[in-house]
Amino acid sequence: MKIFTIGFTKTSAEQFFIRLRQPDLIRLIDVRLNNSSQLAGFTKMKDLQFFLRVINNIEYVHLPDLSPTKEILDVYKKNGGDWGTYEREFLSLMTSRCIQDTVDKNIIDGGCLLCSEVTPEHCHRRLVAEYFREKWGNVEIQHL
Repeated sequence: MKIFTIGFTKTSAEQFFIRLRQPDLIRLIDVRLNNSSQLAGFTKMKDLQFFLRVINNIEYVHLPDLSPTKEILDVYKKNGGDWGTYEREFLSLMTSRCIQDTVDKNIIDGGCLLCSEVTPEHCHRRLVAEYFREKWGNVEIQHL
């Protein structure tokens, strides 16, 4: 199984859609809690669905169960929270949601987890990909 991840902040639309041109990448999996904000620019849900289909011929799926709660996100983003605390709380949330059992592996395989962060180091998309690797085994992760 292969999982890709990508962020869109500080990226032009051209760079973003070119990075998605990967062998075996068949869908973009939006793991953002808020996917229709004006701050999302070219990655607002409806626009992104269109661009992905027309430019890259890949499907769009929104899986909010792979997103943090508003409370977890607010403590980290708005209140200057600690990454270690955020990571523990988010992974606990994924465990309580039993995502390894409730999310279809066929949706994830060949999918690219989308979030806003520039790099995966401090982003929940990396945590989701690593969580699946830990639970399912034999998962290759490629950060675009």
